[in-house]
Amino acid sequence: QVRLVESGEGTVQAGGSLRLSCTPSPSTYRSSCGGWFLQAPGKEREGVAFIDSDGDTDYSDSVKGRFTISKDGAKNTLYLQMNSMKPEDSAIYYCVADALKIRAGCDTSLLWTDFPDWGQGTQVNVSS
Repeated sequence: QVRLVESGEGTVQAGGSLRLSCTPSPSTYRSSCGGWFLQAPGKEREGVAFIDSDGDTDYSDSVKGRFTISKDGAKNTLYLQMNSMKPEDSAIYYCVADALKIRAGCDTSLLWTDFPDWGQGTQVNVSS
């Protein structure tokens, strides 16, 4: 059974930084498109950052210029570096991966339901 294990949850002050990690189990898991969704209280889940197998990235307007998605091939780990954080970034963050199912268009047009695998969710709070 595939699991995406997230880490890095926490609370930061506005303007601060936090890094989330996502590691698949088993370690042989491969994906062609990975990303991060967030869900704030009372709101729908929103895709904010994606990266494909070539390392091309796409971001939602709400995080562009502040968040950076990356991957470490050797560790098979996906990261989300969040800088200049705002209180409105407070949400549960979920990593997602496609198990090589998405062949094109690894970007913010993708929906939560396009991904077969996702993490357990990690809470991020940004205080003002």
